Amino acid sequence: MTDNDFLAERFESYREHLRAVAYRMLGSAAEAEDAVQEAWFRLSRSDTREVENLGGWLTTVVGRVCLDMLRSRRTRGEEPLDGGRHAPSAGPDPAEDALLADSVGLALLVVLDTLSPAERLAFVLHDLFGVPFGEVGGVLGRNAAAARQLASRARRRVRGVAVPGADLARQRRVVDAFLAAARDGDFEALLAVLDPDVVARTEAGVTGGAARVAAGAAGFARLARVARPVLVDGATGLAVFADGRPERVLAFTFAADRITGIDIVTAPSQLAELTVEEAQELPPAPGPGSLRLSPAGGTGRGSTAAGRPRRSVRGR
Repeated sequence: MTDNDFLAERFESYREHLRAVAYRMLGSAAEAEDAVQEAWFRLSRSDTREVENLGGWLTTVVGRVCLDMLRSRRTRGEEPLDGGRHAPSAGPDPAEDALLADSVGLALLVVLDTLSPAERLAFVLHDLFGVPFGEVGGVLGRNAAAARQLASRARRRVRGVAVPGADLARQRRVVDAFLAAARDGDFEALLAVLDPDVVARTEAGVTGGAARVAAGAAGFARLARVARPVLVDGATGLAVFADGRPERVLAFTFAADRITGIDIVTAPSQLAELTVEEAQELPPAPGPGSLRLSPAGGTGRGSTAAGRPRRSVRGR
């Protein structure tokens, strides 16, 4: 096996991950493939003998490539490709592209398109893929604090998008199922409502993967018993209240009736930035063939909508 073959084999082991990063950055399967191929060319021209974490190195390279593409939206094939080494084959697969789009969710892509390139990169790399702010700042040419601020601004905009009422009912059933499973410490039930690539974010750091997030949520049983469903910036979430004020908020993102992201907010300064509203009672569950999850708190099939006005509670 030649050095080039060995390098190509290592690159292939990261291709799916890199493509996922690029697709969330660019919203186009074709452009994502271009970005991944450009990462290969940069890798093939680089001396990576001192690189300890090749996956992390490639992720930041793809981030830089996507940032440039977002800023200029260059057409495919503009970049000159160095000769000598051939990129690993990766013909586009329409079926894979459709699965990729479905896994991300068109709603999220629409929201991501409203972000500036820097906000989008900070949000995607840190919030979706757990890249430390120091490395995100390196890609952007800024410090870690600036990268954190960009991600926070993007996060607020993603959560602040108006959610259709029909989606709120489906979100509520997913959150009710999550809450019931957390109260019971039911690991398998938690896995059933979590996306395999779910990411949980706290002030302390980022946890990725359904198994790890479910393990953490299973230890949430005590707080889950006093948590109640709320609307967090217009989307279904959970909150623990003290003296009528939220002291802990869980803000969720969803795709295909699963939880893809959980923001656990406890810092007073961050709580103050959220709009937390009392959630209405869950309407009757849809008929056969629709989402059916075990609800918590006595809501679900057969319950009626109270129709009472929502009461807004600011974090501060």
